[in-house]
Amino acid sequence: MTKTSFATHEVFNQSPPLVDVDLFALDTALAEAVAAHGGAGATKELSEFGRHWGSAAMAERGRLANENTPKLRAFDSRGNRRDQVEFHPAYHELMAHSAHAGLHNSTWTTRGQSAGAPTEVVRAAKFYMAAGVETGHLCPITMTRASVAALASQPDLLQTIMPVVGTRAYDPTFAPWPTKRGMTLGMGMTEKQGGTDVRANMTRAERDGEAYRITGHKWFMSAPMCDAFLVLAQADQGLSCFFMPRFRPDGTVNAIEFQRLKDKLGNRSNASSEVEFFGAYAELVGEEGKGIRTIIQMVQLTRQDCAIASVGLMRSGLAHALQHTRHRSVFQRHLSDQPLMRAVLSDMALHVEASTALVMRLCRAFDGAGVDASEAAYMRLLTPAIKYWTCKSAPGFLYEAMECLGGNGYVEEGILARHYREAPVNAIWEGSGNVMCLDVLRALSREAGAATEILQGLAQETAGLPGAGEVAAFIGTTFRRADAEGIARLAVERLALLAAAAALNRIAPRHAELFARTHLAGNHGGMYGAVDLASEDIGRLLDRALPH
Repeated sequence: MTKTSFATHEVFNQSPPLVDVDLFALDTALAEAVAAHGGAGATKELSEFGRHWGSAAMAERGRLANENTPKLRAFDSRGNRRDQVEFHPAYHELMAHSAHAGLHNSTWTTRGQSAGAPTEVVRAAKFYMAAGVETGHLCPITMTRASVAALASQPDLLQTIMPVVGTRAYDPTFAPWPTKRGMTLGMGMTEKQGGTDVRANMTRAERDGEAYRITGHKWFMSAPMCDAFLVLAQADQGLSCFFMPRFRPDGTVNAIEFQRLKDKLGNRSNASSEVEFFGAYAELVGEEGKGIRTIIQMVQLTRQDCAIASVGLMRSGLAHALQHTRHRSVFQRHLSDQPLMRAVLSDMALHVEASTALVMRLCRAFDGAGVDASEAAYMRLLTPAIKYWTCKSAPGFLYEAMECLGGNGYVEEGILARHYREAPVNAIWEGSGNVMCLDVLRALSREAGAATEILQGLAQETAGLPGAGEVAAFIGTTFRRADAEGIARLAVERLALLAAAAALNRIAPRHAELFARTHLAGNHGGMYGAVDLASEDIGRLLDRALPH
């Protein structure tokens, strides 16, 4: 019997996959933001990174790492404790490529000091591109990079660790960290009863000679196969920060027992665990009782990466939406030529441009914080505000991107369903929205003079933009109110929007004017595309977002 051919089974009117492209060269907004903040000299390096991470091979690694999730091997076949997590080879390959690019250490010198400008900006551009390919593996990359800031409180320990952290090698072997070619570090802060309120932690640290023995639990400890962790525990003088390696100094496995891996909405390539400590060996980092002050140095950097990754996810969503709509025809025209779709896509492109400009401006502040007091103040005040706005924007944005693809966006064969699941974690991890708002209020109260200067600077940088003056006045008035906490979300969102308009005005003044008119002047609808942009502005935004 011969096989019947059905003409209806011919596949056509589908968009080609967005692979084997240069993610940097295709992203005009990113390239201009990097150049504006001192990274123009890294264009060749970033384009090489963009071509590599834009390849079909890297996209496939991202898919495999998420479809083949980590598995806890608590025991071996004979009943001995193993407490190891197995990953698909694709995950290890992603980690190796990120480590080779220095995503975990390029902002530090070999002695663990800031490498200086423009390393934060250049590294952020890479992190942003990698996030659009596979975000889960970036969790241990982020924590390794950020842990160096906390370990600075214990210089002798930092100098011992930096020769291993400072390599661009990824070594997944389960072995004591001093014997390895490279290492990763994680963190364990939250407990069942406290969550964000880490002062409610009950895990205890008892002195044992020069070290400590820690007994207790952590409700969330991400990336449990890291070589060591920064852990909070109660010591005699109060909550303190500790360095807890997977192996004791004598080479035996430390008393860190994983109870289970979390079954998460997204972030599936990365393992997150519940863990019990049974007199686990640890070394003090910083002073006893100063654990929050010590680890907050790390938290600032992880919050920065949450914002960068969220914008990278949105950028990827926009690029895939544009790729699809430019190839998909409906009613005898490409979707991207339909007026309603053009309004949606251009509004999304404007949001991504402003967000990209904003996170790169923040990274410039991180670059300059060690030598410029105003940049340090900008970093402290704006980091929580920027994390608040970018991270909370991402899930809704990625839903809209999925809708641009229709049913093809909703199925697992594409990347957007994964992006959508991934997006909420950045708003939840390292401080939820309310915590970010409270941190902005704390920064304002502690550094009122510096905060006033920053707000005045933002007002000057947005002078003449629609609605900017009114928003700046509202922010200043609201934060001085006795009941500021109750309306902090509104003020923090407007602070982030004003900062985004200022950052974009430095790079693309016409688009800053469009952003201010649609976001500061108060006439933006509740959905993407509920704006009135001129045809030439729409065309320019779309051409910049993904050049033909």
